[in-house]
Amino acid sequence: MDVYEMLRDELRRLAGDSMDERVSVVSARVLSAKEAIGETGRDDYPLLKGKEAMVEAVFRGVKGHAFTDMPGGFDGTIRDVIELSLENNFERAVFIATINAVMREAGLITGTVHCRDDEPARCARELVAYVREKFGNPRIAFVGFQPAMIERLSEVFQMRVLDLDEDNIGKRKFGVVIEGPDSTQDVLDWGDIILATGSTCVNGSITRFVGKKPVVFFGVSAAGITKVCGFDRYCRYPH
Repeated sequence: MDVYEMLRDELRRLAGDSMDERVSVVSARVLSAKEAIGETGRDDYPLLKGKEAMVEAVFRGVKGHAFTDMPGGFDGTIRDVIELSLENNFERAVFIATINAVMREAGLITGTVHCRDDEPARCARELVAYVREKFGNPRIAFVGFQPAMIERLSEVFQMRVLDLDEDNIGKRKFGVVIEGPDSTQDVLDWGDIILATGSTCVNGSITRFVGKKPVVFFGVSAAGITKVCGFDRYCRYPH
């Protein structure tokens, strides 16, 4: 399954005759941590540590967000976005943020703007009940470092966590040792389910695990791709 080609096709379909109209300009900008997530009461989110940035695309006044470690500015048409090579995290971030904004403008999805303040913590608490109700008592392969979710889930479930941040790899967080890319296949094989950050849609690692076992994505980056591809998404406080 080539998820990016599926998204290109959806973007073409939604744009229709407006692909080259300047009123359909897509702009992307990098948000400050406070703009993106507000006051969370904790300082270990990758966004707050400067490990990731939030890119915001705007289409007809409607916003779509995407996390990336390669932020930058962009201005162009829908056609320009469709023709991006998607060879790096910057281009994929612009592409994902744009599909989120366009699909939201079309009324197909919600939750394209990151939740704020105490909502991430509340979302994490409610994730435990969601996993129990949907999967029982699974072993969780957790892809990405979302500290509030890891903290809550690790109190109840067996889990292993994968992350790309070298500052986290090998360290114990909330009783769980954070593992790096070299452990990816072993962790994915071990888990009964995969909980994956939407950032995997931006960094391209999504292609390593979709279609192999139950996957639930969390985060704004996954809003459009989960709708188009039929994946499960967890988002308790959509904006």
